[in-house]
Amino acid sequence: MELSSEQLLQDLSALTTQNSKAIALLKEQPTAILNWKENAESWSILECIEHLNRYGDFYIPEITKRIQSAKHKKSKIFKSNWLGRYFSKAVGYREDLNKMKTFKVMNPLNSNLSADTLEKFLHHQNQIIALLNQAKKVNLDKTKTAISISKIIKLKLGDTFRVLIYHNERHVKQAERVLNSAKGVM
Repeated sequence: MELSSEQLLQDLSALTTQNSKAIALLKEQPTAILNWKENAESWSILECIEHLNRYGDFYIPEITKRIQSAKHKKSKIFKSNWLGRYFSKAVGYREDLNKMKTFKVMNPLNSNLSADTLEKFLHHQNQIIALLNQAKKVNLDKTKTAISISKIIKLKLGDTFRVLIYHNERHVKQAERVLNSAKGVM
């Protein structure tokens, strides 16, 4: 995948804004709906979003640090590599969504959560928008970040943004599906 760095950052910013708007709408729901679960093993709306907050807690400081220490000036073109494409596709949203097992530390199942979970997510989205803007000044190919599952594996900054934001979209859509199911039975 090769596209202009500017276009990539614009697309990811637009997707982040969409995710924020979807969560802002969820804030209007009563706590009972936000905590409703289809069964004991499924996630509630708040658990879907808490899962994203846990990833945000890792990636936002990591991306911030890498942008601040970046030595390479921006490039016009971003070219994803096979690893970035693999991770982006694996966590991205699709209609025929495949279930994935999550790491225990990232699994919020049966957590005691409140609407503050949504506020934290919205705060993270504002931080991501700011980081996307800062990233306009650095090379998205040559600036590398660690990933949450391994400090050894490094992804290009452009791919890291894609993984983080596509993963957010996946679980925001999941939260919306939970909302529709909850409204159908409550």
